[in-house]
Amino acid sequence: MVSRSYSNLLELASGESPSFGTMNRRIPRIMTVAGLISSDVDDDRAESVCSDPSSSSVHRDRIIIVANQLPIRVQRKPDGNSNWLFTWDDNSLLLQLKDGLGDDDTEVIYVGCLKEEVHPNEQDEVSQILLETFKCVPTFLPPDLFTRYYHGFCKQQLWPLFHYMLPLSPDLGGRFNRSLWQAYVSVNKIFADRIMEVINPEDDYVWIHDYHLMVLPTFLRKRFNRVKLGFFLHSPFPSSEIYKTLPIREELLRALLNSDLIGFHTFDYARHFLSCCGRMLGLTYESKRGYIGIEYYGRTVSIKILPVGIHLGQLQSVLSMSKTEEKVSELITQFTDEGKIMLLGVDDMDIFKGISLKLLAMEQLLIQHPEWQGKVVLVQIANPARGRGKDVKEVQAETKATAKRINETFGKPGYDPVILIEEPLRFYERVAYYVVAECCLVTAVRDGMNLIPYEYIISRQGNDRLDKVLGVASSPKKSMLVVSEFIGCSPSLSGAIRVNPWNIDAVADAMDCALEMADSEKQLRHEKHYRYVSTHDVGYWARSFLQDLERTCGDHVRRRWWGIGFGLSFRVVALDPNFRKLSMEHIVSAYKRTTTRAILLDYDGTLIPQASIDKSPTSNSIKMLNSLCRDKDNMVFLVSARSRKRLAEWFSPCESLVIAAEHGYFLRLKRDAEWETCGPAIDCSWKQIAEPVMKLYTETTDGSTIEDKETALVWCYEDADPDFGSCQAKELLDHLESVLANEPVTVKSGQNNVEVIPQGVSKGLVAKRLLSMMHEKGMSPDFVLCIGDDRSDEDMFEVIATSMAGSSATPRAEVFACTVGKKPSKAKYYLDDTAEIVRLVHGLASVSEQKVLL
Repeated sequence: MVSRSYSNLLELASGESPSFGTMNRRIPRIMTVAGLISSDVDDDRAESVCSDPSSSSVHRDRIIIVANQLPIRVQRKPDGNSNWLFTWDDNSLLLQLKDGLGDDDTEVIYVGCLKEEVHPNEQDEVSQILLETFKCVPTFLPPDLFTRYYHGFCKQQLWPLFHYMLPLSPDLGGRFNRSLWQAYVSVNKIFADRIMEVINPEDDYVWIHDYHLMVLPTFLRKRFNRVKLGFFLHSPFPSSEIYKTLPIREELLRALLNSDLIGFHTFDYARHFLSCCGRMLGLTYESKRGYIGIEYYGRTVSIKILPVGIHLGQLQSVLSMSKTEEKVSELITQFTDEGKIMLLGVDDMDIFKGISLKLLAMEQLLIQHPEWQGKVVLVQIANPARGRGKDVKEVQAETKATAKRINETFGKPGYDPVILIEEPLRFYERVAYYVVAECCLVTAVRDGMNLIPYEYIISRQGNDRLDKVLGVASSPKKSMLVVSEFIGCSPSLSGAIRVNPWNIDAVADAMDCALEMADSEKQLRHEKHYRYVSTHDVGYWARSFLQDLERTCGDHVRRRWWGIGFGLSFRVVALDPNFRKLSMEHIVSAYKRTTTRAILLDYDGTLIPQASIDKSPTSNSIKMLNSLCRDKDNMVFLVSARSRKRLAEWFSPCESLVIAAEHGYFLRLKRDAEWETCGPAIDCSWKQIAEPVMKLYTETTDGSTIEDKETALVWCYEDADPDFGSCQAKELLDHLESVLANEPVTVKSGQNNVEVIPQGVSKGLVAKRLLSMMHEKGMSPDFVLCIGDDRSDEDMFEVIATSMAGSSATPRAEVFACTVGKKPSKAKYYLDDTAEIVRLVHGLASVSEQKVLL
């Protein structure tokens, strides 16, 4: 049965809650976990209960690997009864991944679909067999739902878009279809339900693979806030200009960010993802000691960049098979003994593999270099397409027509320049082609990784028995690669000839270069490639990913986790165990029983929203502050980064309000008092150096501005392009630090700004001075309230946190350091937004008003 929590979630995602009947049949749980919520329990709340770190127990390591398909081959037994025959699929990356780990102490459980449909009456039996024999948990989907999910949303919408195909017309990829999106969400929820039946959430690691399951992290994180969750995308991730056309763009990004570690094959794919997070979610990332991380609601989501490798042992065992030797001998007789040189292409039959472009380049080679006619043969192995539809049929028809035309033009008796192999080949047969081919061509116009070049390199290395068959027993090994610059493996193959597959002439020239290249050069390139591929196999990739996942999840047990949000907008906030929401009853009670109070308030983002267009205080804010100031037991301080002129103008009705302007450099104790400085007189001659630099960046960064204060200069890029603005800010920071190295100033990077301020000026120092000033007057506070929202306020929180132990407060002072929003902070309390801050301050003002009236 489908859980009620799912029904609520799907309603938010799609507006309806379908019924799936018997497709979510249960299997026995592998283990029972204290406090584990059954998937039939409604756990969909606006805020989930926070995870309790103390409930963690110790089990041996276990990894749950989740993918669209299980690494299992399925067929009915030949006797015709209802029994099934299951075997491992040795070609599956998921199985190779397990072998690559080489750790018998690590238990691996697979969750995914089978390649064959299983009748509902047989699903329980099949589940039991697969779990007990293979440790596989099958996810059963009704045929109609699977078609809409896989062939619909995955293959017709996500897959083309991630390969840079926009649905500009109905014929170019699928237009967004919300019913297909609903099916995608539905299937991801079914996967989550199956995982729920086997997971030990406190100890297991979950590793999700590829774009079929991009919203699954949200469902898992919702059930178990502290689940250890990794995701690896095996396809390209498009640039933000392409990705932002997707109507559910933010839902997918937020779902992926519910992972702890997100993996990509190349830096380009990771860079595009980070750019999308910045442009669409306003998130920033930074690199620390080689690790890239995105700060997301108190969690650091790590980014892993590492291309997958091949299963070296499996390929070497195939190379040692007698059937492989026989096939190699057959191909030598067919090609080498006939004086022909084989160029090889191995591709799936789909629109992005560039098969037709490769054939056109072959045609151009034979035209431009007639000396290769009759000598060079392109063998194109076309694997069956994984998808289906009109585009696949068009590619097949175009490929056949092009091959036929080339053979008719340049062919002769006993010679066809293009040999197109469309029937499925066994792996050993494909490997034999690798062994014999002089050059391998991979000209995909867009591909996530593509391991064909890796397989080719290892095959060309061969072994002693194959060397005898080839007649190269004592010769150094050699190989040549022509690869598209648009595939994931291209950056790791520095010895390959990289080409733009759309440039037919350039590809033809690359083919000629590969044929003409000296053997010594080919040997050097092969040695370089072989060293990389043999050391960066699938085991290396898997171990590296899981080590990073373990590192990223290392602090889970030490943090408090709170779930917030509805539907696919759900996310968790990770906080310090002592960090909690400030209770109105608690602070009012403390306020009433204390007699000497210090109240320090930030302004922007605290008393007024950051997004507010009119930044001036409202009449209610002025009235509220005056009520606090009239209470003789209170000292109220407004500590802001704004200029003293602006603050004096805005808060002129507040007679007794103490104002600290420009991060506390200027201080005014009351309205009629003179402004004083909190430090030595400042020489602002450095502005003559900094301002021209800032102006240069302002001219070259559309949307940026300069704010000139008395003691500071601020370059703001809030209205600039977020990526370009952030890039320019980093450059400006370095530039200013360089030119101002000998000046008495500090260059700081803030939220959408770069600021130059005098050394020794901070809100922390002014807070320390204000509290010391009260102590010197015999007014040591027994109540301290400090509220702020950004990095500059953290200095105040740090001072306030130590005030209880110092001489500036009474031994049992009530201290409340409060930040705005749930986020990592030195404050011990938080309130959700400025509205809650205003309500809190208004409540305290009301208490003071009642006291004055009495």
